[in-house]
Amino acid sequence: MDKFVVTIARGFGSGGRTIGKMLAEKLGVKFYDKELIRIASDESGINEALFGQSDEKTRNGIFGKPGIYKGEVIAPGKSGFISEENLFNYQAMVIKKLASEESCVIVGRCADYVLRDEPHVIRVFIYADEEQCIKNAADVKGITDRKEAIKTITATDKERAAYYKAHTGREWIDARNYDLCLNSGDLGFDKCVDIITDFIKVKLG
Repeated sequence: MDKFVVTIARGFGSGGRTIGKMLAEKLGVKFYDKELIRIASDESGINEALFGQSDEKTRNGIFGKPGIYKGEVIAPGKSGFISEENLFNYQAMVIKKLASEESCVIVGRCADYVLRDEPHVIRVFIYADEEQCIKNAADVKGITDRKEAIKTITATDKERAAYYKAHTGREWIDARNYDLCLNSGDLGFDKCVDIITDFIKVKLG
């Protein structure tokens, strides 16, 4: 199989991260999630904690609202070097570098948009109905109170949607952004992995 990159956007509680990890293990490739923050920090010299503060959420700090990603980074010493926009720029630079060097699975961080012009990329969105997300939140995150689970699911998805909109100008849940949209509640994690694997073979041969 030729080189490929799978990007996974996911609703909170849908199991998207777990599916991504299972997929990477099945295909024998690397899995990137929080590691992107560490690598971006190493590349930029910006404290990793600053990346964590704006990880898949937008805060509109002293530099104002972040702009849509244009493929550039602001150099050290320049105004806006540690802005939310530039933190995203450095993560995007890392994503593009990884995509050019290896096959891998990348979770979140608008990777589908960053790599939108790359022919070897498969863009996936994982979702599930509310009841399944509540169950997964209990199983994986230990959130057993129903009201707390719903609140967390709603707030996290709202943050992810705002983050995606700020950096891409697009709607996070728009199916046109993706090659595959899979309901993990109906399909189950294993079947989602199988479908993505088969789709890679069909698209890339």
